Amino acid sequence: MPNTPNDHAKAQLDYQFDQDDDEINLGEVLGILLDSKWLIIGITFVALSLGVAKTFLDRPVYKADGLLQAKENTQSLAGLEPLTGLIDGKTPVLAEIELIKSRMILGKTIQSLHLDIVAKPKYFPIIGEAIARQFEKRNPDNAVANPLFDQIHYAWGGEAIQVDTFAVPADWEDEELILQAGKQGHFKLIRDDEIILEGEVGKLASMQLEGEKHSVSIFVSLLKARPDTYFTVMRQSKNQAIRNLRNSVSVTEKGKNTGILELTVESHSPDAAVSIVNEIANIYVQQNVDQKSAESQKTLEFLEKQLPIVKDQLEAATVALNEYRTRQGSIDLDLETQNILKSAVELRTQITLLQQKRDELRQRYTESHPTIISIDKQIARLQSQITAHDNKIEVLPETQQVILRLSRDVKVNTELYTTLLNNAQTLRIAKAGTIGNVRIIDYALLPDEPIKPKKLLIIGIAVILGIILGIVTAFVRRLLNRGVEDPHLIEKQLNIPVYATVPHSKSQKALYGKLKKPASSRHYTPVILALENREDIAIESLRSLRTTLHFAFLEARNNIIMITGPSPNIGKTFISVNLAVVMADAGKKVLLIDGDMRRGLIHKPLGLGRDNGLSELIFDAIKIEEAIHHIPQANIDFIPTGAIPPNPSELLLHERFGHFLENISAQYDLVIIDSPPILAVTDAAIIGRLASATLMVVKAGEHPMRELEQSTRRLIQAGTRLKGIVFNDLPQVSARHGYSYGKYVYQYSYKKGK
Repeated sequence: MPNTPNDHAKAQLDYQFDQDDDEINLGEVLGILLDSKWLIIGITFVALSLGVAKTFLDRPVYKADGLLQAKENTQSLAGLEPLTGLIDGKTPVLAEIELIKSRMILGKTIQSLHLDIVAKPKYFPIIGEAIARQFEKRNPDNAVANPLFDQIHYAWGGEAIQVDTFAVPADWEDEELILQAGKQGHFKLIRDDEIILEGEVGKLASMQLEGEKHSVSIFVSLLKARPDTYFTVMRQSKNQAIRNLRNSVSVTEKGKNTGILELTVESHSPDAAVSIVNEIANIYVQQNVDQKSAESQKTLEFLEKQLPIVKDQLEAATVALNEYRTRQGSIDLDLETQNILKSAVELRTQITLLQQKRDELRQRYTESHPTIISIDKQIARLQSQITAHDNKIEVLPETQQVILRLSRDVKVNTELYTTLLNNAQTLRIAKAGTIGNVRIIDYALLPDEPIKPKKLLIIGIAVILGIILGIVTAFVRRLLNRGVEDPHLIEKQLNIPVYATVPHSKSQKALYGKLKKPASSRHYTPVILALENREDIAIESLRSLRTTLHFAFLEARNNIIMITGPSPNIGKTFISVNLAVVMADAGKKVLLIDGDMRRGLIHKPLGLGRDNGLSELIFDAIKIEEAIHHIPQANIDFIPTGAIPPNPSELLLHERFGHFLENISAQYDLVIIDSPPILAVTDAAIIGRLASATLMVVKAGEHPMRELEQSTRRLIQAGTRLKGIVFNDLPQVSARHGYSYGKYVYQYSYKKGK
């Protein structure tokens, strides 16, 4: 038994939503990019504009650099090589780098250059400083503020200030105060809208704070600005000033194990960058010399303390030897005794020198230091040799022993005193000639161009980021847009054939502009694409639809076609009018009826009014001949909506409407009815039951699959014969892309047309 139309319609509802394979289609990607080309271009232009604005607004940063050399060993004056054993001159390069960035060096630099005092003009937010820079660049010698932006209080170019002294209480540090320029070099210092003190350029201004033991003082050496211009002044705390300077200072070794250090400083002022580099270099070299000189000074002080003691010991030993010779008479020592004496003197002298060196080292090292342990071993070895000599002395006659001991003491003290005198004099010379183990190779020079902002790099990055952001936005917009763009997906998901895909027509877009003009200026002539441009690609698609409909009507019960859609503004009227003209071109006698008695507008492109139409026919207020309007240019007949009734649905349900369609269809080869959207009202369901075929117009990318599913379900449940779908307004270059189910919001409002 053959299936009935309703059985076939119900079978169409039994579909399942298949998901496409996850495949990357280059054509889809290119299609998305082409569809969103203006979006990408717009975002790229915005990013480029922001990049250009950044290069204009960013303060230029200048970089100054100098070269230092950190040598491995201290260079002493010629002839002083023996002294180098007393002072260790080896310093790792990394230690020198950390020393340059230490609080000691940076603190002295801040104090010398007054870097803890920040004074600058107060500019208009965001753009003020950039405008001032441009003004100063074009007028470098101008001593007057920019007259084009003579805003009160703000600086607009040409202003300058120099503060040499600025003392505030500790709780005011790192706080910006306002300095307001006055007339003839006068100024006011303001805090929290309260005037703290008043002063004059070139004179120290101070004020004792009421109820406090602290005072505020400031010395302004330079102030160039129009009266009432604001400047910001701030006294930074020592820690904050050091942190800020350390962030701008960089020290690196050029090459490996070269000892050549590159000192660089970045600053918004090229003069300040040069001054800071040179000052840090000078302070660093001076402290190195002072440190080496301090080592020599410590050793010299130790020797000067030992010299009086050794001298007293020498004098006492000499007196004792002379007194003994006087009492005993002149006694000569034999050759063996003289040799013993010579050896004893050498040993005693070495032990005494080692003990002195040990005492000097103990001021810097502990008992467990390897150097002190080595000296102790040397002293012990020499002491054992002295004990052996003492045993030899004991076998000598008593007189020889006494003379030997007294002579030994004299000679030892003489040798020791002479050695100490020589070392002390050597250290005095070394201290005067100390040059340290670092030196300045290159001082910083004034930079020609700023290193930041790098305009070409910023603009290039902005363009690249703009393109990337535009592409990402295009894909995100596609992901958020649930509209179906692939007619094949509709056939696959809904099991309903797509009879035609109508491409987007640029000519139709131009015709819409004509329709917006008053009817009097168009002389009531039809504005139809099928008449204006018969070769348009959209019209060609409708000719293909005409062929498809020819075969679809072979078994039709009547010659009535209803055209509807899920929602408004999808081109339903465009399809109805142009399909009627195309059918008429094929020799068909065609009647076009505007069945949207809520907001039907077919009469406008046909150059007619809506009076005397379908609503009057159903009310039986006019005759059929009065409602039919012949359009000679299109060779079709047309029935407008007529007056907009208050109850369109009830009017369509009246039996007179059915009788009217039955009678009128016999007079024509084809009757085309343009009905309201199916999801908005029930009018389409009522009209569709009387037609032998229903076409649902779908706009590309406009409808989620769920909306199409619901539209199809309503039509079929109402008993309409949904033959197929017309896929309208397909972009000529389109991204074929599938979309998943999603929640949609549907609104449809009617306005009374004219």
